[in-house]
Amino acid sequence: MTDSPASSVFYRSRKPYPVAVRGEGVYLYDSEGRRYLDGSSGALVANIGHGRAEVAEAMAQQARELPFVHGSQFSSPVLETYAARLMGFLGLPGFRFWAVSGGSEANESAIKLARQYHVERGEPGRYKVITRVPSYHGASLGALAASGMGARRAIYSPLLNEEAWPKMPKPDPTLPGEEDAERLRAVLEEAGPETVAAFIAEPVVGASDAALAPNAGYHARIAEICREHGVLFVADEVMSGMGRCGVPLAVRLGGDVTPDIVVLGKGLAAGYAPLAGLAASPEVYTTVMNGSGAFKHGFTYAGHPVSVAAGLAVLDIVEREGLPLRARVQGERLLAGLQELKARHPIILETRGHGLLLGLVLGDPATGQAFGTPGLAERVARAAWERGLITYPGTGAVDGTRGDHLLLGPPLSITDAELEEMLGVLDEALEEAASGEGQRERSR
Repeated sequence: MTDSPASSVFYRSRKPYPVAVRGEGVYLYDSEGRRYLDGSSGALVANIGHGRAEVAEAMAQQARELPFVHGSQFSSPVLETYAARLMGFLGLPGFRFWAVSGGSEANESAIKLARQYHVERGEPGRYKVITRVPSYHGASLGALAASGMGARRAIYSPLLNEEAWPKMPKPDPTLPGEEDAERLRAVLEEAGPETVAAFIAEPVVGASDAALAPNAGYHARIAEICREHGVLFVADEVMSGMGRCGVPLAVRLGGDVTPDIVVLGKGLAAGYAPLAGLAASPEVYTTVMNGSGAFKHGFTYAGHPVSVAAGLAVLDIVEREGLPLRARVQGERLLAGLQELKARHPIILETRGHGLLLGLVLGDPATGQAFGTPGLAERVARAAWERGLITYPGTGAVDGTRGDHLLLGPPLSITDAELEEMLGVLDEALEEAASGEGQRERSR
């Protein structure tokens, strides 16, 4: 464990950090010899599992041939190949891929591209971006401003122009998808449609409200409303894309929908290298290139050849092993197991999700609502960690403070035996957390 005065590392918190030394399949190993089942793929990143030698070899070969070129001066063979392969895999013919290093950079790029698109079209008054509450689109200021996640953005609010980021309610699974989507109209009318550049949404919500998704028809209606008002529809697939939800793009779970911009990350290179990006429609791309002729934006490591080589090797594995289908099949098994846990543990209020992006909503079984004070998800996650299972806890989905949930998303390559191990540990962790919760309630 590390967090001593002798360390020179700026840690994310004061908690002790094990030193991870090896990864293999769904498991991570620390310097003290402990094994952890990575039930959240880090932060829903390690889609193909850890320790795939062929990805490391592809990166090494690329580093020997061409380790770096700056995107303002060169393209590279590996980037050209990867962009074409990726657009084919995603079913986005004619789209153009803009490669960056992480999801925050990718969403920041999408926001800037949406703004520039409208300026190039002669509508400079369009600058607002409608997003949902809750949501999470990244840590950079633009991506954070787009996010509807109070705990992560509150202290930075003086730096944000809140008027530029109108918020729409989160999906309501009790409503038909089309009716749910119609709520966008009210937000557009209040903001002034002529001032709105884009609407950004996660097809399946990740960190801010674990695995929440709307009903079928939602995204198709959203796309229609956006087209009616000249607003770009941006699908944030950083977490949900690349097969994680059982299909290449989660926005198409409820119908054949093609957004104007698709934001990608995490599973692109599956943790082997920093890689994210966006796919822009032919209309968006040509508007910029036939206008000023240049996207007024960029990052030093955008399109880094070694990262792109990792992405290409990962895509080879995803396609060869049929991992989107595997995510769907294994996700159904895991969800069935979670539903069995729900029957045994009343603190589980809801199980939900698609593929291997699944969530548990936790709360008070007496009321069926969130506890007044958050912390239950952290206690479940801690109990699971002590037993060698990594999960992704979260709070604040109800009102920015209240609401506990657990996000689960193991590598898409997980086996039946490993799923059973994961469920067994969760069972014990939930039992321990529920017992502790009961003691806390009696002491109040």
